[in-house]
Amino acid sequence: GPGRPVRAELGLQAAARGVPVLHVPGRALDVLCRGRPHQGVCLEASPLPFRSLRDAEEPQPGHGESGRRQRLWLVLEHIQDPMNLGALLRAAYFLGVDRVVATHSNSCPLTPIVSKASAGAMEVFDVYSTDDLQGFLKAKSAEGWEVVGTVSRSENVEDVPVISCSEFRWDKPLIVVIGSEGEGVSLETQLQCQRMLAIPPGRALHPGIDSLNVSVAAGILLHSICSQRRRHGD
Repeated sequence: GPGRPVRAELGLQAAARGVPVLHVPGRALDVLCRGRPHQGVCLEASPLPFRSLRDAEEPQPGHGESGRRQRLWLVLEHIQDPMNLGALLRAAYFLGVDRVVATHSNSCPLTPIVSKASAGAMEVFDVYSTDDLQGFLKAKSAEGWEVVGTVSRSENVEDVPVISCSEFRWDKPLIVVIGSEGEGVSLETQLQCQRMLAIPPGRALHPGIDSLNVSVAAGILLHSICSQRRRHGD
């Protein structure tokens, strides 16, 4: 088929790295991939763990003073669907997020399905984890970072103001918190945020269709924020 030259090249690269290559029937790959699409290739690899937050403060090459000012971290609270997690990582990598931090408990691990959905971004973009999200956010706020959460509606939460993402101005190191598919950002985490961001809808919404998929919403929010980085020339 049309993918044969690509698969042959993958086989040569694997052999050059000392990785054994086995040629098996397609149905064997179907079993290995549990029925998910595989394009005729499957790699057996060790599990990929979350990285410790202790390593997250390592400076990135080429970041000067303006780069430090424009740092952007994405925090994922209790994302449980592997397809969503993969799509979030793909968007974060593409749009220029510096770090992704996920809650360790009650969240999807870094599975092969996540890697597939991320189009490989998970393999080149480290994902960090924390067991104390509120403590982490409180510490970053004390260091001068702005912490913003995300909501689907424009009503203020407790004393935390909600603004449209188009009105947000990025002028200090920033953490954007994305909540779970069903519940959104938890109340405990919302109270650690200085502001909440919402995406204004383009029409009057029918009840029950009043929100976006979490990875789509994150892509819109991150693009709105990251476009400011490009305008500032950082």
